[in-house]
Amino acid sequence: MTANVDTRLAPRQRLARGLKYSTVGPVDVTRGVVGISANTVSAAAAGLRKRYESGKLRRQLAAAAEAVAALPEVIQEAAAPPQPKRRRRTLVLAGAAAAVLAGGALVFSIVRRTNRPEPPSPLPPSVEVTPKP
Repeated sequence: MTANVDTRLAPRQRLARGLKYSTVGPVDVTRGVVGISANTVSAAAAGLRKRYESGKLRRQLAAAAEAVAALPEVIQEAAAPPQPKRRRRTLVLAGAAAAVLAGGALVFSIVRRTNRPEPPSPLPPSVEVTPKP
């Protein structure tokens, strides 16, 4: 009489067995990879927990919270109105640029009109105007 005992395999053993046997291979390979990934995630979570408990991560999170709390003040400082001198200078430069563009357009239209050839004399109609009876 054989005992039908289902032994629990570790993910690494399951992966090795899945690669060894071809009939149950794909299932065991998949379960092995998922198990190894789960173990990796749990180990990473344990490491983060240890870092948090040691205080290093706690200090980093506190510094990040401080930076986020100060963010509205930084945004208000950045959105402060510009200095009046700079605004006036910008307006003067914009006005000068508009005047140069308008003058260029005027000169272009004048030069284009003077270089335009005379329109040709009217050609005689290609169809006879008075119909013959």
